[in-house]
Amino acid sequence: MSVSIEVDHVSKQFTMAYSRTLKSMAVARARGLPLREQFLAVKDVSFTVEQGESIGLMGLNGSGKSTLLKVINGVMRPDAGRVLTRGRIAGLIATGAGFHPQLTGRENLYLNGAILGMGEKEINSKFDAIVDFADIGKFMDTPVSHYSSGMYARLGFSIAIHVDADVFLADEVLAVGDRPFKRKCMEKMQEVRQQGTTIFYVSHAAASVRAMCDRVLVLEKGELTFDGDVDEGIRHLHYDDAPDEENVDEELGADV
Repeated sequence: MSVSIEVDHVSKQFTMAYSRTLKSMAVARARGLPLREQFLAVKDVSFTVEQGESIGLMGLNGSGKSTLLKVINGVMRPDAGRVLTRGRIAGLIATGAGFHPQLTGRENLYLNGAILGMGEKEINSKFDAIVDFADIGKFMDTPVSHYSSGMYARLGFSIAIHVDADVFLADEVLAVGDRPFKRKCMEKMQEVRQQGTTIFYVSHAAASVRAMCDRVLVLEKGELTFDGDVDEGIRHLHYDDAPDEENVDEELGADV
């Protein structure tokens, strides 16, 4: 089996600015307070993913999940280490990413499809399937600035999932949208998974991770603290300690 993703001792650092105006900077200096601080969002992370694996990336808010996903996708460059990927990468790493607010849904479909590596001929051949899956009706010809977050998610996910990709990245793709759409997304991702596509799925939803993934990575404060069995990874995060929050998600997970 070939390696689909190799993350080798990757670190990513950001600068956090505490003061932005001249007045606040002057006050901070007078009080001896720092104006900015460096912090590592991802700290020396290493792992490999085989082609066709379905990986769940989990962790509490601020653990570095989205940053790591953007580094893998090539949106960000690591400050240390390297990331190697094989084949075409597609996915949804932020709701509405790559959309121009003044363009219509139809125009953004072509724009976003091109960003994800599809040519005009490929987009034309998949246009009806993308529109049918998104199911936003007449709003396809409305500027996306008028869209709700759920409509953004519908169109963004629909475009991404119809790319013929070797690796599919999904960052909290089911965090918005109604339950029927979430169920439809999960079913489509299962279909893509069964075709041999590598899935890298970021989620807080334990049940959907159980249904979708065969391995879990856990980030804590930017560090990889667990790499292994799905149930063990969820227990590592103590997610099963909150059964009330899991009830809705368990229902969804049972349907896919």
